[in-house]
Amino acid sequence: MTLRHLHIFVTVFQAGGITRAAHILHVAQPSISLAVHELEEHYGVRLFERTGRKIVPTECGRSFYGYALHIVSLFRDMEHHMADWNSAGTLRIGASITVGTHVLPALLDRCKQRFPDIRAEVVINNSATIERFAVDNAIDVGLIENNPEHPDIHSTPFRKDRLCGIAPPGHPLAGRAGVTLPELARFPLLLREKGSGSREILDACFALDQLSVRPLWESVSNQAIISGVAAGLGVAVLSELLVAPSVQTGRISPFSLQPALERNFIIIRHKSKYLTPPLQAFMELCLDGQNRD
Repeated sequence: MTLRHLHIFVTVFQAGGITRAAHILHVAQPSISLAVHELEEHYGVRLFERTGRKIVPTECGRSFYGYALHIVSLFRDMEHHMADWNSAGTLRIGASITVGTHVLPALLDRCKQRFPDIRAEVVINNSATIERFAVDNAIDVGLIENNPEHPDIHSTPFRKDRLCGIAPPGHPLAGRAGVTLPELARFPLLLREKGSGSREILDACFALDQLSVRPLWESVSNQAIISGVAAGLGVAVLSELLVAPSVQTGRISPFSLQPALERNFIIIRHKSKYLTPPLQAFMELCLDGQNRD
């Protein structure tokens, strides 16, 4: 069993098949199949179930993936670090759209002031995608808007946030306090896509109140939702951080919800992630309170 075997296994697992893994690695399919077979022979276990042309990881295969991924990733980190010993440290950060837009820039600025040799590579997507990136070691640390679900993710809250209702000026809900979810559900709703932090909270609250809601709009863009509300298409619920500039200019009118919807922004990382000095420094910066407005 070699590092090459582990690298091939991780690629097959992530790609979901032999053919796609062979294409990614530019290796012939028989060589990929042989490497997986040799791993199974070496450990005396079945790593994938084969049904026709499809393969599905076994429970043992999923457990093995957790080990293999981090052995391969640690080797890559070592190769990168040793080959570029004198360069700045690299930190791969993932952030949800709200955090990436309104919290992360100030964090990175303070991080650069305190640790000028750190080079940050950033990817911004919804919370569910950032969590998946952390599971797959595509990022070192993630900043998301909801509690992670994967058992291999370590999470720590680092900042409070409140969700705010928004409506067009002159709308029946505009400027109101204590709007209930049944009242909200009577109006056309413009919501973020499933997998975003605000959508997960709203869906859970509607479900608790046994309310069936079908949004008029679903969008990955907060600004598209704000523009839709300003145009009179419906109402929405977004982070106060996001809506504040448009509220101040009068494009939209806020309203408060009853009960208030609050959440934590969360720092996530894989529980097996090796904490490099740049990574530890960045997480400490998130937690030390200096990033609060």
